[in-house]
Amino acid sequence: MDMSRRYLVWALCYAAAGMALGIYMAASHNHGELVTHAHVLLVGFVLSLVYGIIHRLWLEAPRRAIALTQFVLHQAAAIAMLTGLFLLYGGKASEATLAPLLGIGSSGVLLGMLLMLYMVLRPGTAPAIQTSPTDKAAF
Repeated sequence: MDMSRRYLVWALCYAAAGMALGIYMAASHNHGELVTHAHVLLVGFVLSLVYGIIHRLWLEAPRRAIALTQFVLHQAAAIAMLTGLFLLYGGKASEATLAPLLGIGSSGVLLGMLLMLYMVLRPGTAPAIQTSPTDKAAF
């Protein structure tokens, strides 16, 4: 399975989890997990989907080790962050207890973003921009 498809599958799983949490909050009239719900959809669904689109459209030949490291880092960090948020806003553990997990998760998501930026900027990874004669006429 190529990297763009892996990201798509994970993105859709996050979307389903985020929607299920939203439906649960609506049915229970308890919106205490609103922050978790938003992070599942943004960090999980949207960011994974964007990474998949970047792999599909812009990354021609990323180094497999870097691409796999970035993928695993993003997913592990997102799960750590989302688990911490779920426990925090669900009242299952204190902020002091969850601070290390939330810090590691947040830092991991940021590091995953920086690795993606590196892959996009690394020479030979992204395709060169080519313009056609019709593109030049549009400007």
